[in-house]
Amino acid sequence: MTDGEVRTRWDEAFCSAVVSGLSRPQKSIPCCWLYDERGSELFEAITRLHDYYPTRAEAEILWRHARDIADFCGEGAVLLEYGAGAGVKAEILIEALRAPRVYAPIDIEAGVLGRTARRIGGRFPGLDVQPILADFTRDFDAPELPQGPRAAFFPGSTIGNLNRREAIAFLSRMRRHVQNGKAVIGVDLKKDRRILLDAYDDGEGVTAAFNLNLLARINRELDGGFPLSRFAHEARWNEADSAVEMHLVSLDSREVAVAGRLFPFKAGDSIHTESSRKYELAMFEAMTDEAGWRLARAWRDRGDRFAVFGLEALV
Repeated sequence: MTDGEVRTRWDEAFCSAVVSGLSRPQKSIPCCWLYDERGSELFEAITRLHDYYPTRAEAEILWRHARDIADFCGEGAVLLEYGAGAGVKAEILIEALRAPRVYAPIDIEAGVLGRTARRIGGRFPGLDVQPILADFTRDFDAPELPQGPRAAFFPGSTIGNLNRREAIAFLSRMRRHVQNGKAVIGVDLKKDRRILLDAYDDGEGVTAAFNLNLLARINRELDGGFPLSRFAHEARWNEADSAVEMHLVSLDSREVAVAGRLFPFKAGDSIHTESSRKYELAMFEAMTDEAGWRLARAWRDRGDRFAVFGLEALV
C-alpha cells in the first residue's frame, strides 16, 4: 500500500468518526483522533507537567523493576508495543531485555511511527524494528514476526481510555497477537478526585491546547468551521464509570460546518473526547480474566498511584 493510499484510508476513517460522533445526542469523538502529529507533540509536553503524575509514576516503576519485568518477558523477546507514540518507555524495557529479537511499535500516526522506529533502531543497532501502522482499538493482523517469546507492551494507562467491552476486546486481540505469550500493561489506580482532575486540567493550559487541537485538525482536514476561541476544555469526574472525562464545551449557540454538513450546538453542549478510567485491582483482574489472561505480577510506584501488571496467557 502506498503512502497516499494509507493517508486516504485514515482521512476517510477520521471523517466517518467525526461525522458519526457529532451526530449523537451527546457528541463524542474517539480519543485516538487526538493524536495527529501536533497532538502527539502536545501529549509529550503533558507528560512533563508537574500535575500529570502517571508518566513519572510509571517511569519510576520501569526503572526500579526493569530487570524483573524483562525477565518476565523472557530472553529473545519479540516485543509489540501498542500505541507506541515516541517509544520512550519501551526504550527502558528494551535496554533491560536479554537479547531481544524484534521491537514492533504500533501506532495510528505515520509520522510519529516512522520517527520512533528510526530512533529506536539507531539506539539499538542489532534490534529488528518492524513498525506497524494500525489503530490498535480495531481488529488488525500482526505481520509475520520471527520466532521467540512474544510480549505485548501497553504503557501509559491507555487501557483506561477504553470502556469495559472495548478493553476486553482489545485484551483478547492482544492475546491473539502474542499467542501464548505475556503482556505488560500500565494501569492508573483510583485515588483522590482532586489529584485526578488536576492531572487532566493543568494550569499552564497544555492539556486544553491538546484537546482543542482536535478541533483545529477537523478544521484543517475536514473543512471544519469550529471557532476555537468559542470552545473550552473541561475535565470532569464520572463516578459511575470511575473515569476522568475530557470535554470540549461550546460557549454559545451556533451551527458548525464539518465535511459539508451542519451540526448544531447550544451553549453548554460538549464534545466528549476522552475517558480515562481508574482501576482498583479486583476490577482490572476480573476484566483480564474474561479476556483469557492471568494476572501474574504487579509492580507499583512508591506512592501507590500507579501499577504495571504482568499478564500470562491462559492456555
